[in-house]
Amino acid sequence: MAKKKAFKAESKRLMDLMINSIYTHKEIFLRELISNASDAIDKLYYKALKENLSDVKKEDFKIELSVDKENRTLTIRDNGIGMSKEELENNLGTIAKSGSFDFKAEHDKEEEIDIIGQFGVGFYSAFMVADKVEVISKQYGSDDAYRWYSENSDGYEIINYGKDGYGTEITLFLKPNTDDENYDEYLETYTIERLIKKYSDYIRYPIMMQVTEEKKKEDSDEVETVVEDKTLNSMVPIWKRSKSEISEEEYDNFYMDKFQDYNKPLEVIHTSVEGTVSYDALLFIPSKPPMNYYSNDYEKGLQLYSSGVFIMDKASELIPEHFRFVRGLVDSQDLSLNISREMLQHDRQLRAIASRIEKKIKSELLKMLRTEREKYEEFWSAFGTQIKYGVYADFGSHKELLQDLLMFYSSKEKKLVTLDEYVSRMKEDQKEIYYISGDDVDSIDKMPQVELLKNKEYEILYLSDDVDEFALQMMQNFKEKTFKNIAQGDLDLADEDEKKKLEEESKENKDLLEALQDALKDQVSEVKLSARLVSHPVVLSAADGMSFEMEKVLSQMPEGNPMGMKATKILEINPNHELFKALQNVYAKNKDEIADYASILYDQALLMEGFKIEDPIAYADKIAKLIVKANV
Repeated sequence: MAKKKAFKAESKRLMDLMINSIYTHKEIFLRELISNASDAIDKLYYKALKENLSDVKKEDFKIELSVDKENRTLTIRDNGIGMSKEELENNLGTIAKSGSFDFKAEHDKEEEIDIIGQFGVGFYSAFMVADKVEVISKQYGSDDAYRWYSENSDGYEIINYGKDGYGTEITLFLKPNTDDENYDEYLETYTIERLIKKYSDYIRYPIMMQVTEEKKKEDSDEVETVVEDKTLNSMVPIWKRSKSEISEEEYDNFYMDKFQDYNKPLEVIHTSVEGTVSYDALLFIPSKPPMNYYSNDYEKGLQLYSSGVFIMDKASELIPEHFRFVRGLVDSQDLSLNISREMLQHDRQLRAIASRIEKKIKSELLKMLRTEREKYEEFWSAFGTQIKYGVYADFGSHKELLQDLLMFYSSKEKKLVTLDEYVSRMKEDQKEIYYISGDDVDSIDKMPQVELLKNKEYEILYLSDDVDEFALQMMQNFKEKTFKNIAQGDLDLADEDEKKKLEEESKENKDLLEALQDALKDQVSEVKLSARLVSHPVVLSAADGMSFEMEKVLSQMPEGNPMGMKATKILEINPNHELFKALQNVYAKNKDEIADYASILYDQALLMEGFKIEDPIAYADKIAKLIVKANV
């Protein structure tokens, strides 16, 4: 007798989850086991085509279901590639990185959380309906077969076992019925047929079962009971069917099953192309990023098929980096079954398919933007940052493709707008697209630089992602309109009278401004009177070149800012503010005190820009000193 082995820790946890928790979608166990059987046949068929195996024929492939009501068992049998003893150990003790446990832990206190049917739990889903599971498998080309057996979470055993023919046979010994659960329903023909139609109709191999039906005798009105083999599925892959014949629920179920997502897709792109290169593509835009989307573990790529035969899981060459969030598959009769990852990079037909897919995704996103704005904004919330990185990446080589998809928050519209919408509302004499960067929309809206443009009724784009400014800098312009950071350089918005007045005031206060600049010579390149301030006393602006936000982003990178690149800071003072009059009085009475005032103003301006001040204690002491002096 074989020695019982304990499950691996993570397998034991998943088993306990299956056995002890109550789920509303226990029925998906059949989908999972049939999908596994189909995958096993795929592997053998692919092997047969590559190695020209004469004893393996496509027409012989099938998945069989059988029911034993007396013993309350359900068996799923395939003639796929089968498993060796080692593969039984590994395959039945491994959990896909689906994030099931993280999801369960995060939502454990919430009611009606169902992770089954939301993640690909595979083989272990059998324990939702069975308290004993037996697996008998014989690998193609092997003389040995093995039996894997487990009762709940008490471990498992593997022994040598006799079996005719290769493939795998899984028998579920159903749990006893309870007041809440009727497990006998999974022994009923109508239930099994319903589940196959719902979840596995697209499986390309026949799913067979012996069915008992009442039929009229030929040339007679008498009825007889007939037991015959019945094919339960249509065997037409969903991507080969006409879009008009596929319901939204079918698309959703296919996506959630195939790509192990617990959310329905936001958008489905189903296209069939005939011509120089012919292919079918079924693509999905997820409603939310996968859990590992922003980690190194995430692999982009589409599943690749050749005439319905699976070739590889992640063909990264089929999807560009800026659309890496798209999941799905491509099936082409023009691709060789023997194509390898190395050959993919040089395959002319594959490159043609990839180019068309890129254009199709772009056109569908534009269509969503124009006709389903709310849905597009949901997409943008999930994947807008990826599009902006796409604009910036590869030295801006994709900016023409992606620029129409960009959205930024508008000071005027109080919502996300496209660049095209912004340009359509520009004033006749406006030459530039105004923007400003900051941590978030609310804090940006309070920045001193914003007030003047809002008063003059100019629209401003608020940029709150790290990549935003880099993307606009890479674009340089949009529809012949250049981008202008309103916190940088000269805005040139003052009229001639305003310019003349500012010039005169600057000359009159030349000595004061020079004294302030001398006090801050290591921190700023210039101290000047400002034409960009309305009610605020001071502000920092950057000279042309690097902006403040770019400096912050560089300093936050893991490697820091090794080149020491910094924006050139200019301290601007509002000549119409009471503070400037106070500075004039201080300078007139005691020039030696102006240095402390300069330091305080500079630190205040730094704080408003979101920078850290170099010496917070010295800053606090100077503020306290001024308060005491003002009240003596």
